[in-house]
Amino acid sequence: MTERRAGTAVRGQAGGWPDGTVRALLRCQLLSLSAFAVTALGTLVVGALLLLPVGVGRSLLPGAATRLRGLSDRYRSWATRWTGTRISPPDPLPEGDGRRRAGAVLADEGFWRDVRWAWLEPWVGGPLVAVPLALVWFGLFGALAQPFLWRRLGPDNWYAFVLVDSTPSMLAAAALGLLCVAAGLRLAPAALRLHARWSRRTLAAPYTTELVRRVEHLTGTRAEALDAQAAELRRIERDLHDGAQARLVALGMTLDAATRLLDSDPAAARDLLREVRASSARALQDLRDLVHGIHPPILTDRGLGDAVRSLALDCFLDTHVTVELPGRCPAPVEAAAYFAVAELLANAAKHGGGREVTIRLAHADGTLTATVADDGRGGADPGRGGGLRGVARRLGTVDGTLALHSPPGGPTTVTLEIPCASSSPKTSSCSGTG
Repeated sequence: MTERRAGTAVRGQAGGWPDGTVRALLRCQLLSLSAFAVTALGTLVVGALLLLPVGVGRSLLPGAATRLRGLSDRYRSWATRWTGTRISPPDPLPEGDGRRRAGAVLADEGFWRDVRWAWLEPWVGGPLVAVPLALVWFGLFGALAQPFLWRRLGPDNWYAFVLVDSTPSMLAAAALGLLCVAAGLRLAPAALRLHARWSRRTLAAPYTTELVRRVEHLTGTRAEALDAQAAELRRIERDLHDGAQARLVALGMTLDAATRLLDSDPAAARDLLREVRASSARALQDLRDLVHGIHPPILTDRGLGDAVRSLALDCFLDTHVTVELPGRCPAPVEAAAYFAVAELLANAAKHGGGREVTIRLAHADGTLTATVADDGRGGADPGRGGGLRGVARRLGTVDGTLALHSPPGGPTTVTLEIPCASSSPKTSSCSGTG
């Protein structure tokens, strides 16, 4: 076992100072420039709406709505990739041609949400990302321009609250400029997060669309859960029939033979009874293995963190486990997460071709998150079925999701998210190697 700080790997992935903050500042700059495109497309859509009474708008509206949807989809993608904020898209715009498609676009609730966003984004989202940009540019002027230009700017050269009319005041302005640059860089990631939250409020799919999707998802997961339950029952019945039941039948027949030999051949009866003892031990082991396959006792007694550590100890890959769970989760959630992690470990060992696996368990905002990353060859695809498809189906029964990132050449990172509530304030944060 080795100890390791739990948050180190996460901070490294996000990019430290100054790399991560500079990247966030550049993204703020991209969003601020994109606000002009949002304004232009919003104006184009409104112009098409105003021209509807004269007929020209019916030809312009579908194309303008499609371009606006493409830009809003790009904003949703940026929010997910840059901050991890998932924004559910609305249903695709209606297809068709001419007047019929224009009427269908007008009846689409997602289109009107795009229009509302296009007119609010320059007034709300744009200023959010402009604050760190303004601080940085203003700071660069003070730090880089004032030292060389302050004599030429005249006697009323004020930099913020500093009157720059001497060398000491120029140095004070330069120091203030450096502070503004540092503040802008520090604020850039927070501005991105606030912008993503604002985008989620304005760009998320309408409530009715989310409700329909939710019903469809629950219907599908319910059918898959019933199929999985039936398959599990058949497996248990088959294991009992082929394993413990067969041994118990053989044990009974051996006891009958030993009973008949007790009077005539006690030595042979004694040998048969020894065989009965060995057979009963094997039958008991079969039953234990079957019970462990249904629900491991360590999961019930010690919780998900220790159960996953036991998986790491049994894995021949170099496996690091980081646990940040503030208590126990509901039993169905822990079982789903445990077997999903077990399947992902097996996939990494059999198909990944790597040497190291990192597992991280965390709970935040009512969601249990399990991340399994390996340094293998990558190229995993849940669409081909197999283990990943089974993991996604198991998670679906508890309303969980699976996110896969596995480019060819690796590495492979699988993130599992299951909504649940923690039951204890107790915190565990440690790492084990198996």
